[in-house]
Amino acid sequence: QVQLVESGGGSVQAGGSLKLSCGASGYISSPNCMAWFRQRPGNEREGVAAFASDGERTFYSDSVKGRFAISQDYANHTLHLEMNSLQPEDTGLYFCAVRWPGCSRFDWWKQTKYFVWGQGTPVNASS
Repeated sequence: QVQLVESGGGSVQAGGSLKLSCGASGYISSPNCMAWFRQRPGNEREGVAAFASDGERTFYSDSVKGRFAISQDYANHTLHLEMNSLQPEDTGLYFCAVRWPGCSRFDWWKQTKYFVWGQGTPVNASS
C-alpha cells in the first residue's frame, strides 16, 4: 500500500522561501507522475506542479512558474517542492499525490486521476 507523508510547511514573511518534502513508501509503479496540489482559503484545491518520471518532465501552474521548483530524490523516495518569493496568495494546505502510468502537460493537473494522496502540510506567507 502506497503512503505519502508531507513535511516542511510553516510560516514565512512575504518574499521568503520554504522547501516541502513528500516521503513515499510502498510500491509505486513506473512510469508515474507525482504532483503537488494546494487548497487556499476559500478556494478549491488546485494543481501547483508535477514531476513525470518518464523523461523527468516537470509541469507548473502559471501562478508559480519561475518561483517554485519540483524535484524528485529517487534514492530517498522523496518528492520536493522548493518555493521562493512566497506571497500571501500562496498560503494554503499543500498536498502531494501520485498516479501511474504517468501524466502529460494536458492532464497533470486533473485531480481525479491521482489515487494516492497525503494529508497535507500548511504554508502561511504573511505580508
